[in-house]
Amino acid sequence: MIPHILLQIVVVPAIASAIIFLTRPKIGEKAGLIAGITLIYTTALLCIVGIRVSQGEIIYEEYPVGALVNFNFLADGLSLSVALIINLICVALAFYSIHYVDHRIEAIYGEVDKRTWLMYYTRFFFLFTLFSTGFMGVSFATNLIAMYFFMEILTIIPLYFIMAQFGYSDFIERYRVALMCLFWGVAGATFFLIGILWAYTQIGSFEISELHNLAGNPLTFWIALIILIGMATKLAIVPLHAWMPWVHAEHPTCIAGLLAVYANIAVYVIVRVLVLPLHDEFKVFCIPIMVMALITMVYGALLTLAQTDVKRFCACSTISQISYSVFGIGAFTILGIEGGIFYFLSHILGKAILFSTAGILVYVTGTRDMRKMGGLWSKMPITATLWISAAVILSALPPTSGFVGKWIFFVGAFQFGLYGNPIVVLIAILALLSTILTLVYTFLRGLQIFFGPLKPELSNDKISDPPLTMTVPLLILAVVSIILGVYPQPLLDLIHSVIGLL
Repeated sequence: MIPHILLQIVVVPAIASAIIFLTRPKIGEKAGLIAGITLIYTTALLCIVGIRVSQGEIIYEEYPVGALVNFNFLADGLSLSVALIINLICVALAFYSIHYVDHRIEAIYGEVDKRTWLMYYTRFFFLFTLFSTGFMGVSFATNLIAMYFFMEILTIIPLYFIMAQFGYSDFIERYRVALMCLFWGVAGATFFLIGILWAYTQIGSFEISELHNLAGNPLTFWIALIILIGMATKLAIVPLHAWMPWVHAEHPTCIAGLLAVYANIAVYVIVRVLVLPLHDEFKVFCIPIMVMALITMVYGALLTLAQTDVKRFCACSTISQISYSVFGIGAFTILGIEGGIFYFLSHILGKAILFSTAGILVYVTGTRDMRKMGGLWSKMPITATLWISAAVILSALPPTSGFVGKWIFFVGAFQFGLYGNPIVVLIAILALLSTILTLVYTFLRGLQIFFGPLKPELSNDKISDPPLTMTVPLLILAVVSIILGVYPQPLLDLIHSVIGLL
């Protein structure tokens, strides 16, 4: 038995971050390797937790801080599933970043001396490992204040500093977009904080397990609405989406995948904080949520189709793709919610691959304009394979996890319509038709970039697939998606062990 296993999963990345910071002159280029190995270790611990949870065990660890706030951790089928997939993405992007950050430092700061290079290189990985601590904390937290702390403090801070120092565009633009990221993150967090403080005034506790006591309270509707507005801000649901194209597109590409996780994890928070404890009170929001999700699906897809910048293309597609998970939750059947969670996990896998592939294209070609790309299959076959893999996942084609997730939540949505409200059937049909737009924009741009005649300016010998440390981690994520598509039952069983109780 491994002692304090959940605490290790949460804290070990933060310890690695501190080690990188304190010993940066000595470890130098090994900072990326230390970050990657640390996250492999926590992933191994998550696999051990997964085995125990799949056998029916619920792991609970107590770490009290005071009478009202604690850092207790709970691993059940839902939190474990979310944490495991997110941590796999963190591992892949840590190794992807080893070469990519070197490229970003050179692109931003030019030829610098070894000491300056090490300062920026170690700074990136010192900040990078904090993401895992934040995400694992959100997944396992049982206290609302602790969840707020992990969701905001340990994710917004590294997002801001990494954007400001390693993002795209010039110095002023980087800091402007970093501030935009900070302000929108704080805005969403403030609504969440107001909601949980208001809940405390009614039940006298910040424990998620006590939220069911809000049932029947006339203020519960308003508390839930405030929390939903905060989460909708993070999910970039129209009309709260304005920040996403700017922030998501200008972040360094190795972080953009984690930014997608940061936005998507709000789906888990909604399920954990509102759907599970306040099931009956949440029903009133179902149809409005589905309508807003449908609007966001279509708007985000049309916005994506209009893009010529490869990074902004990926950013706008996130707006559309997140809303499918939200749609599943809005369907509010067991299948709808389970499918929404499953698709959330599939989406972050696909988006990590797509965004990282976009980063490879910029890294190799030196341009973000997709109109200046073409015929790259002959030069970059592995990169082309990665783009196609991401397109298949996001378009929800078999045999990937995206297909399973959408199949499940659409079945749940039609169940809700047929046995609850016929209007929902129409909404579900429109949402199902909107998936065609994803197929169009992902494969259309893939054809534009990788097929056809090779652009003359790309015919030089420098255009080729990047180092394997950048491509292999992404190929592994693609394989994980296929495994979940072919054999989804273990993950679905874990999720159902919690959602099925509804």
